Amino acid sequence: MRTINFAKRCFKEIIRDPLNIIFGLGFPIVLLLLLSAIQKNIPVDLFEIESLAPGIVVFGLSFFTLFSATLIAKDRESSFLKRLYTMPMKSYNFILGYMLPLIPLAIIQSSITYLVAMFLGLPFSLNVIFAILLNIPMAIFYIALGLLCGSVFNVKQVGGICGALLTNLSAWLSGIWFDLELVGGTFNKIASFLPFVHAVELERVIISSCYNMIYIYPILIYGLITTILSIVIFVKKK
Repeated sequence: MRTINFAKRCFKEIIRDPLNIIFGLGFPIVLLLLLSAIQKNIPVDLFEIESLAPGIVVFGLSFFTLFSATLIAKDRESSFLKRLYTMPMKSYNFILGYMLPLIPLAIIQSSITYLVAMFLGLPFSLNVIFAILLNIPMAIFYIALGLLCGSVFNVKQVGGICGALLTNLSAWLSGIWFDLELVGGTFNKIASFLPFVHAVELERVIISSCYNMIYIYPILIYGLITTILSIVIFVKKK
């Protein structure tokens, strides 16, 4: 109940700034429409809707790192957390309270993006529903990463790190814009070590009716480690 009550408070705090939510939900759709228009004029296999939509869905989750980081950083700067420390709440209550309101928003974002993709030619099937559900572990990773950064940096710093830097890194290292195999070398090895490309590949194989779940294991490992680290750092900052 402590976690749920705190999650309700965090949800109210999130919806107080609807502009960020609209941008987070709308930007992936704009990007999907733009790249689909390019695909019509300059056909590229990577930009076909069955390959493009899963990549855009995963890329859209990167904005939730900024949302969660900003939320906890604001609470730290406003001394709100200091007052909450007097309550009988554990650190995991705080972290879960921050995470829970953002997970439904991530599901909504993925659903809207896939819905738009269907209007652009993506066939509807149960695979789309499975893809949305299997996108949750990656959403947890992004949110936990934001909480980790928000526990360390201030609001201005998380804007640069979780906003500009992370969104670009997740885009370049996920294989959305180009085939990582064509780059090869150290860049491809680094990308393969991180969870971004695995999340995109997982979505693509699910959409293509190939239920190869090997891609989900790196995502689960990164999500678990990042969540634990966010709790540990939160404890030290507390």
